[in-house]
Amino acid sequence: MKNRDLYLSQLIQYKDKSLIKVVTGIRRCGKSTLLSLFSNHLTDTGISKKNIIRMNFESFEFGHISDYKQMHSYIKERLLDDKQKHYLLLDEVQIIPSWEKAVNSFLVDANVDIYITGSNAYLLSSELSTLLSGRYVEIKMLPLSFKEYLDFIDSNDQGTLQEQFNQYLKYGGLPTVVILLENTDTIGPFLEGIYNTVLMKDVIERNNIRDSALLESILKFIAANVGNIVSAKRISDYLNSSGRKTTGETIDNYLKMLEDAYIVYKANRYDLKGKMFLKTLEKYYMVDMGIRNQLTGLRDTDYGHMLENIVYLELIRRGYEVTIGKIGPVEVDFVGTKSNEKIYYQVSATILDGQTRERELRPLQAIKDNYPKVILTMDQPVFDDYSGVRIQNILDFLLE
Repeated sequence: MKNRDLYLSQLIQYKDKSLIKVVTGIRRCGKSTLLSLFSNHLTDTGISKKNIIRMNFESFEFGHISDYKQMHSYIKERLLDDKQKHYLLLDEVQIIPSWEKAVNSFLVDANVDIYITGSNAYLLSSELSTLLSGRYVEIKMLPLSFKEYLDFIDSNDQGTLQEQFNQYLKYGGLPTVVILLENTDTIGPFLEGIYNTVLMKDVIERNNIRDSALLESILKFIAANVGNIVSAKRISDYLNSSGRKTTGETIDNYLKMLEDAYIVYKANRYDLKGKMFLKTLEKYYMVDMGIRNQLTGLRDTDYGHMLENIVYLELIRRGYEVTIGKIGPVEVDFVGTKSNEKIYYQVSATILDGQTRERELRPLQAIKDNYPKVILTMDQPVFDDYSGVRIQNILDFLLE
């Protein structure tokens, strides 16, 4: 088992705090493995295996548990006594109806430290939020970063860094993909299986959707348009023109469902002068390049927008809230903010051409504050600064 230090360190940091640790993320991004790594950490630090109660509700082993009362009984039988702390590690817990009632009961009545995972945002629905009222912390898990990817593959045997990055861009960062690299013909069917499962279990079944073909058409449109400004009207116009009758309201609802399944991510636009969020013309990004390429069939591949998608996910991974910055008639690709920190990014495959360089510099130079401003490019820049704007190679950025 390879480590996922970024996420494991967060679980360790919150260990024994009176908060439920909620790990969310798309299916097969490594949530179950993370719980196994954490379980190993517990035993390595002297916790008895008897004090660790691990349940994966997708496993046949727990198929007999179908409601929160059975779940409560099963766990209660395994609590030795109140003097000893027990660790509850509950995988894909949203499968059990009203599971939060059992979890809340243990939080109140037992000496336990609770960790749960789930593959859709309904895990943190309003009912749960009300019940737990601020007594949980969410850890948002993504597929492998490029840095993690290099750790997972034996990078010494996999060609140059650029070749490894091209492979990462093509096949994505789901951990299972690394195992399948020896026979790349198996990667496509695996990725197709993932997005079909996400659509079926986390979107269609969950929301009782009748028109699954429309949902898939919307997802494919998003996949083909990562980094482009998207509106419900633009999608409905496109679908209506190809014979699919739908409305903007339906598309808005379906987009929210895809976000809730962690397969697409929305970046809102922020007016940097007016200091307010704009309610229209967002951009969407895919959770994984492999899934994106499987959906689009690698056609009409826009290299610049693929790089933008990778950078967006990396900023999310690093804990930034990410928006698109609008300043007058121009836009900044990303504004990353957290606590008292802010940083502006432009992403461009190359800025060797003077005209392109001026176009990418213009939005950053229009911002008059003193926060860092960076252009990320695949070039190997000779000069790393243009009038206060830092120029950085994307691979160097990803490996920081």
